[in-house]
Amino acid sequence: MLGKKLSYQTNGSTVEFEFEHGTAYVTAVTDTIMNVFVPYQSKDHRSKAIEGDKRLPVTVDVSEEGGAVQIKTDKLTAKVYDDFLIDFYKKDGTLLCADFRGERKKKKKLSDEALATLESEGHAVSAEGEKEDPVMVVKQMSGDEKFYGLGDKTGVLNKRNYEYENWNSDLPQAHTDDFKALYKSIPFLITLKDAGVFGMFFDNTYRSHVNLGKENSACYYYSAENGNLDYYFISGEKMTDIVEGYTYLTGRTPLPQLWTLGHHQSRWGYMSADDIRRPAKWMAAPQDEQQLRVILKICRELQIPCDTIHFDIDYMDGYRVFTWNEKGFGAPGAIIKEIAEDGFKVVCIIDPGVKLDPGYAKYDEGIANDYFAKTPEGEVYVNEVWPGEAVYPDFGKPDVRKWWAENQKFLVDLGVRGTWNDMNEPASFRGELPQDVVFTDEDQKTDHAAMHNVYGHLMSKATYEGLKEADGRRPFVITRACYAGTQKYSTVWTGDNQSLWAHLRMAVPQLCNLGMSGIAFAGTDVGGFGADCTPELMCRWVQVGAFSPLFRNHSSMGSTFQEPWQFDEETIRIYRKFVELRYQLLPYLYDLFRECELTGLPIMRPLVLHYENDPEVWNLNGEFLVGENLLVAPVLEQGETKKIVYLPEGTWYDYETKKPYQGKQYYMVDAPLDTCPMFVKEGGMIPTYELAQYVGEKPYDTLKLRVYPGNGTYLHYQDNGEDFAYHDGAYNVYEFTHEDDEKEASVQMKKEGYTKYKNILFE
Repeated sequence: MLGKKLSYQTNGSTVEFEFEHGTAYVTAVTDTIMNVFVPYQSKDHRSKAIEGDKRLPVTVDVSEEGGAVQIKTDKLTAKVYDDFLIDFYKKDGTLLCADFRGERKKKKKLSDEALATLESEGHAVSAEGEKEDPVMVVKQMSGDEKFYGLGDKTGVLNKRNYEYENWNSDLPQAHTDDFKALYKSIPFLITLKDAGVFGMFFDNTYRSHVNLGKENSACYYYSAENGNLDYYFISGEKMTDIVEGYTYLTGRTPLPQLWTLGHHQSRWGYMSADDIRRPAKWMAAPQDEQQLRVILKICRELQIPCDTIHFDIDYMDGYRVFTWNEKGFGAPGAIIKEIAEDGFKVVCIIDPGVKLDPGYAKYDEGIANDYFAKTPEGEVYVNEVWPGEAVYPDFGKPDVRKWWAENQKFLVDLGVRGTWNDMNEPASFRGELPQDVVFTDEDQKTDHAAMHNVYGHLMSKATYEGLKEADGRRPFVITRACYAGTQKYSTVWTGDNQSLWAHLRMAVPQLCNLGMSGIAFAGTDVGGFGADCTPELMCRWVQVGAFSPLFRNHSSMGSTFQEPWQFDEETIRIYRKFVELRYQLLPYLYDLFRECELTGLPIMRPLVLHYENDPEVWNLNGEFLVGENLLVAPVLEQGETKKIVYLPEGTWYDYETKKPYQGKQYYMVDAPLDTCPMFVKEGGMIPTYELAQYVGEKPYDTLKLRVYPGNGTYLHYQDNGEDFAYHDGAYNVYEFTHEDDEKEASVQMKKEGYTKYKNILFE
C-alpha cells in the first residue's frame, strides 16, 4: 500500500503522485485510454507488447475535490485517492470501474494432515490463495460483470467466476476447463456491465494471476509475482471500441498473403520426402496401410483444395535447426520445388533449442558470440529437447534476434514460404527452466522469470523480420507461445488439443476470446492433434475449421491418420464440401483481414462483440460471427442432426436458400452431417471467387457477390495478395450498395490502384 497522498504535479498528460511509500503515475494516452503505473521494480515501462510512443495530443484537466485528484479528458475521468486507489468514470459521470475497498475473503489454508490425505489419493492441490503476490490491483465487483479476452484460456466464453494464470505452459494432458494456463499469456480483459464496457491490459511479463470473482464475489483481481504495476484502462461506447483501443496500443495483425488463408495439411510424422510426395501423385485408392503410413498431402486427384504442406521436425538433420535431412528428404529443397509444381507451398517448423554439438555451425556461432542463456554461475544453460542436449538463444538480445532473423534465409533459399515456431514457451524435457537462468532484456541482464512469457514473442519478432528481409513478401509465421502484441508478427494455433468432442466445443470460445485479445489470425488443429479422430468428429470439426482464420489439419505421430482420404467416401465428400466453401469465401475473409489491419477487429467473433446489450449472447458458446454479416452455428455434439440456433436482432437469411428468419428468437434447424447452419444479416453481401484447387491456380478476375434482401453497404478490397505494394497504393476498394429486394448492387470505385476485375456478377 502506498499510504497517504502527499502531493502531485502535472507534466503534459501525465500526473505524478507522491505517496508516503512511493511514487505513482497516471497518464492519459488518448482521450479513452489511461495508463496506471507504479515503478516497484524499474522506473521505465520496458514493454514488449507496446512499441513506440502511443500518446496522442490530449487535453487533460486536473483538479482536486473531495479528497480525490480528478484527471479528466473529453471522454474519461479518473479519480485518485489515498493508497493510490483509482475509480474510472464515463464522460457523463457514470462509474465504470472502482478499486475494491472492502475486506477480501481468501481461501483457507489446508492443514498438513488434510493436504497429505489428498495427495495420498492422487489429488493435485493448488496452493494459490495461500500467498499474496506483491504486485496487485483489486477491483470492485458490482454483480453484473461479464468477462472476455485473456487469450487462449480453456473453458467457456464468459470467464466470470474463474481463475487463471499467465505463464506460458506446454502441458501434454488433455486440456480441460480447469486448466489455469496454456501456451499464451495475454493479460487483457474486457469487462461488460450495465454501466458500460471497458478493457484493462496488465503489461507485466512475470507469472501473474487473474481471479474473476472465484475467490470473492465482491471483487476481482490481477496480481503478478514481480515487476511493476503497469496497466492500461481502455474505455469506449461499445465492445468493438475496446478491441480497437487495445490493438491500437499493442499492434494489429498485418494483412497476410492470400494463400495463407487456404487449407493447410500437416502431421507430426512426415519422415521422408516419399511421405510428402506420395499424396501429390496418388491417383487410386490406397493400396495398403504400410504404403501410406505417412502424413499425406492433399491429393489433387480427390479435388480437395489445399495450398500448404507443413514439415514437422523430421525434415531437419538430427533435429538441428536450420539444417536439412538429406538421407530422408533428398537434396536440400528438391522436394519443395517438386511439389510446388502442383501448387503446394511449404511451411517448416523451427524450435528454439539449438543442439549442443561442437562442430555444428549454429551451435558454434552462438557460443562464439555469447548468444545463449546462462546459469547464474556464468555457464551456458543446458536442458533437453528434440535434438537431445540443447541450449537456448537469448532472444532478449538484439544481436541474437538479428542472428536468428538472418538464418531465415536458409529456409527461404530452399523455397520455404513460412516458418512455424514451436516449443517456444520455452519447452524442455528435464523440467521447466529455473527462474534464475540468466537472460537479457535488450540492454540489461535479467532472468527467466521476467522473460519466460515473452520468449516466444521475441522469437516470432525475429522470425518475422528475417522472413521479410530475405523473401520480400508478407511473412507467414506461426507460433505456439506468445504474449500480448505478438499479433504484429505471427499467427497462432491453440496448441496440442485432442480428438475429443469437448475440444471441438472449446474451439469456438477459445478462438473468439483470442480474437478479442488482438490475436485475430488463429486456429485449432482441425480434427485434434492427439488421440484418434472419428469420421463424424472430423466432419463436424472441418465445419468449424472452414471459418477459422487459420485452417490447418494437424495430428500427432501415433494417432490415427486423419488426412481426409484416410476416411470413408462420405467423410471425404463432406470434407471436400467445406474446404471448397472456404476457397469460395476467400475474398470475404481477405476483406476481414484488411479490416483487421485497419481497426483490430477480429475475423472470427462472438456474437456479444456486436450485440452486447442482448443477454442471450453473453454466454453463447456454440455460435460465432465471421465478420459482422455471416453467422455460423456448427453442430458440436456427437450424434446431433439438428441445431438450436439463436439469431440476434434484425432479419437473417439462410446462406444457401435465402429463407428469412426474424431475429431475437431461437430456432431448431436441420443440420445433417453434411450441413453447417449459416445465416447472413439483412442487407449483407458476401463476395466469392470461382473455386480453385489452390491460390494461384487461376487468376481471380471475376468476383461474385451474394446479395441478401435489405439495405446495406459493403466495401471490398483487392490487391495482389502477396507483397507490400499495397503500402504504396497498389490496391482497389469497391463500394457496393444494395436496397430492399433488388437482385443486384450498385458499384462505385472508392480507390483504384490495381488491375480491376474483368467481371462482377451478382447472385
